Amino acid sequence: MRHLFLVIILISLNIVAFAQTPTPKNIKEEMKRVADWQIEHFDQCYSNPKNPHHPLAWHNGALYVGMVKWAAMADDNSYWEWMKNIGEKYNWQLHERKYHADDHTVGQMYIELYRKYGDKEMITPTIKQFDYIMYHPAQSKLNWKTPYNQDRWSWCDALFMSPPVWAKLYKVTSEKKYLQFMMDEFKATTDFLFDKKESLYYRDESYIGELDHGTKIFWGRGNGWVFAGLANILEELDPSTKEYKYFLKIYKKMAKRLIEIQTPQGHWAMSLLGQEFYPTPETSGSSFFTFGLAWGINNGILDAETYKDPVMKAWNAMVSYITDDGMLGYVQPVGAAPGKAWPDKTEVYGTGAFLSAGSEVYKLVGGK
Repeated sequence: MRHLFLVIILISLNIVAFAQTPTPKNIKEEMKRVADWQIEHFDQCYSNPKNPHHPLAWHNGALYVGMVKWAAMADDNSYWEWMKNIGEKYNWQLHERKYHADDHTVGQMYIELYRKYGDKEMITPTIKQFDYIMYHPAQSKLNWKTPYNQDRWSWCDALFMSPPVWAKLYKVTSEKKYLQFMMDEFKATTDFLFDKKESLYYRDESYIGELDHGTKIFWGRGNGWVFAGLANILEELDPSTKEYKYFLKIYKKMAKRLIEIQTPQGHWAMSLLGQEFYPTPETSGSSFFTFGLAWGINNGILDAETYKDPVMKAWNAMVSYITDDGMLGYVQPVGAAPGKAWPDKTEVYGTGAFLSAGSEVYKLVGGK
């Protein structure tokens, strides 16, 4: 009887373990639900309904980064067409501010559409603007209170927004000038904001030396921006180059730290070192971490034995925060620091992060 009881327990544990490993089919179903819900509600803003985001603003630019990854695996050309229509409507222009990294984000979508359709018009305005920036580089300092500091990458979010555009442009044009500019600016920001002891980035200079409940302040989504940006940059570079090795070193340091500070529930706290003070789930930063870690395993950079379980745990947590109608909940509103999130509030960049995560978790569990 005792033997039979142990067998039942072991079977039950195996069933639970199996249930926690999603199938490629399950992952695509969840991604489709979230993508379709977001497109249906695209003109709405859940942080501030009275002020919806411009289609070219960074909020939507981050959505498109994930939507491109979903479109590539969706077996449905309508997602590509949806993004293509946006580009055509705005004549393939970047957003308003010439130097500001946020307003470059949509360029990532343009370059992916160019790769699919081969129409040079899709990237010509980006090339023209980036050439101007290179030949008229911003002279401002990275210090947060100096004038025009955001004409450079003076806050960590910027490392997701603009550098991957430069890396992609380098890849599609073979013009090394784009890579060199990106390297110089990325290094400057990293030297300024990266905490070598914690292997995490401060959001900007104003958080360096500040404490929250006695812990250093490393914003969850801020570091999510960086980590996802690193994966998207590495994807464009030749692994044999010194540039690739530079980014890889930072990526590995962050990856190691991230699995050390993952919450028992599977997400990451809004203040990465302050789990007990920020127990509320947050799905945008956590989805970016999930994407970056899964990408590393899939590309043979991270050891699956060490990193796969944290990725699966994180993905299952993200899926558990999707509402019945397909909305990804617990996305922290627009901000610059740890804050609050709610189960019934979302944001487009959270959807983009989730779709990015799904695209790599799908491969990790055998999806083709």
